[in-house]
Amino acid sequence: MPDGGARLAEAAFRSDWAALGDVGRDARSGGYRRFAWTPEDATLREWFLGRAGGLGMEVVTDRCGNLWAWTGDPDAAVAAGRAPLVLGSHLDSVPDGGAFDGPLGVVSAFAALEMLRAAGRAPERPIGIACFADEEGARFGIACAGSRLLTGELDADRGRALTDAQGTSVADAMAAAGLNPAHVGRDEEALRRIGTFVELHVEQGRALIDESAAVGVASAIWPHGRWRLDLHGRADHAGTTRLPDREDPMLRLASAITTARAAAHQHGTVATVAKVHVHPNGVNAIPSQVTAWLDARGPDPDAVRRVVTEVSTAVGSEASEESWTPSTELDVPLRDRLATLLGDAPVLPTGAGHDAGILSAAGIPAAMLFVRNPTGVSHSPAEHAEEADCVAGIEALARVIEDLA
Repeated sequence: MPDGGARLAEAAFRSDWAALGDVGRDARSGGYRRFAWTPEDATLREWFLGRAGGLGMEVVTDRCGNLWAWTGDPDAAVAAGRAPLVLGSHLDSVPDGGAFDGPLGVVSAFAALEMLRAAGRAPERPIGIACFADEEGARFGIACAGSRLLTGELDADRGRALTDAQGTSVADAMAAAGLNPAHVGRDEEALRRIGTFVELHVEQGRALIDESAAVGVASAIWPHGRWRLDLHGRADHAGTTRLPDREDPMLRLASAITTARAAAHQHGTVATVAKVHVHPNGVNAIPSQVTAWLDARGPDPDAVRRVVTEVSTAVGSEASEESWTPSTELDVPLRDRLATLLGDAPVLPTGAGHDAGILSAAGIPAAMLFVRNPTGVSHSPAEHAEEADCVAGIEALARVIEDLA
């Protein structure tokens, strides 16, 4: 790549990062609240449309609300046996999430394409840049909802019926955003256009710090899932009810939290109880019900499920599975090809779920690049990537485009 390529990538990165920087940012925490089908989400989608339009790309929305920007005619390419290369990620966040998880992949895809164009290098195949809807599942509880609906892994009726904490359904939220929820479901046309998918993402751990490498390649995604615990008690007065007479579900919640930690340690997994609803949630009232969500992940699916079973046993209530993603090994020949292309880049597994994993499980050749995170922290305002490493990721993505398209 010419020397000017890095400078162009740096300028493109700075411009896009500045454009996105204030969208959905909480002034108190410094983190982001970019949830699906909200005004913040609409602003991000408008940015995507504008960025793609500035590069002369046509943007289409699939049946599930995912955005696709194209450099050429993907259908003609498929008909000619030259299925397109698709890049991208997502723009939504977890509550008070970091700036890089998701947006880095979208911004880098546009910058890499712009870099190649400036160098006069036109890919032979059309290039797509995807922005998947509701990847984090922060509002409606199902991670990677956009790609799960797209592939049919999430049933359309179930997806439409999911509700947020205020009782708003996915169907109503999509309709308010100007989309027709009746169209939600597996989208064969959109899937047919994806020849290969490569997602760049900030690393959500410390492996690349230990490897002293700016960019790595993903090998596999650990199996992971989310379970709901409904813990019932009896509402009563916090000051007048004797301890032996109390039916306090908060004690069972405490047991769930400590059991999850101990069981995860024992079985070589990770597990977290981090989302809780308490009713009636009064400081001087014993709760009548607590609903909590357990997130469990690990390299061995049986070990993950043993953790869930032990938590259920400890609280005397069966955990209700809301989502489960089996172990997903990303395309091995593609993974090895990219690692070699990028100078024997480190190859590492991840415990985080991604749209690339959903597409891979659906039979689409998929790979992931990771960009070093010096803090090792993610899903937090402390999540970070140095600008030089971001530029290295853009350059790596440009090399991937040249090699695959």
